[in-house]
Amino acid sequence: MRCLLDTCTFLWIIVGAKELSPAAKERFTNPGNEMLLSVVSIWELSIKHALGKLPLPSPMDRFLVEQRERHGISVLPLDEGAVLHLHKLPRLHRDPFDRMLICQAIEHDCLLLTPDPLITQYPVRAQW
Repeated sequence: MRCLLDTCTFLWIIVGAKELSPAAKERFTNPGNEMLLSVVSIWELSIKHALGKLPLPSPMDRFLVEQRERHGISVLPLDEGAVLHLHKLPRLHRDPFDRMLICQAIEHDCLLLTPDPLITQYPVRAQW
């Protein structure tokens, strides 16, 4: 199964945070699942880091690649097909990064691993 990680889910995975749900841990550790991190999340993390809201132990570009590779997470590019789902989504969520992750999960038939309860109101497969 293809699983798209919400931005916070990715961060919790790489630090082994207690906030990570048992179901999300099981999905992540199952070798039959493909874990994906969207370039949208990378964009969000880059912004937060530049604003000083996300301190990192090494430069952003090196840290992100190292963590992705260490945890076996692939990158999901943003493509036209995913973006074209955006206008179809109801306005339940104001976060543009989360809205685009929803679009990518729909377009690429991914399970979105997210703790955000608003996301479950969209026509997307989500789990926490």
